[in-house]
Amino acid sequence: MLGRDGIAGLVCLAGSLGLLALTRGLPRSALVPIGAGFYPRIVLVVTALFSALLIVSDVRARRHHPAAAPEAGRRAPRAASRNYRLVALTFVVFTAYVFALPVLGYRAATVCFVLALQLLLQPAGRRPWVRIVAVALVTAVITHLVFESYLSVLLPRGRWTGF
Repeated sequence: MLGRDGIAGLVCLAGSLGLLALTRGLPRSALVPIGAGFYPRIVLVVTALFSALLIVSDVRARRHHPAAAPEAGRRAPRAASRNYRLVALTFVVFTAYVFALPVLGYRAATVCFVLALQLLLQPAGRRPWVRIVAVALVTAVITHLVFESYLSVLLPRGRWTGF
């Protein structure tokens, strides 16, 4: 029987294989040698491989360490605490990013998004500001260059910024 990891692996494997099959129907681009399905296929194949590894890992762990009651005198390991507030705030930041894209444009919105996400995820007392700003700027510049220059994908221009 599979545990939670194995079941999650099965769900992700089925989803990625199903979506991978759907990418076969994506049209080929006449302008770019790499079609619209190229990068989604890479992501879906990697997801399928990791899902399969998760299933194998769960099966092997259950085979070598069958579920048994903790030994007398030993406490069961405590489950990791869940931080639903952080998950919700991450979704709020991402939603703000989506709404900021047409207003600020890809480059400015991406810098703001990466800055906000780093500040949200970094512990308050340990924020190396130079690195945080550098990561935000480099992320926006590199992804802009890859998508606009290399892949010829038009990224959103901002109504306020014009770029």
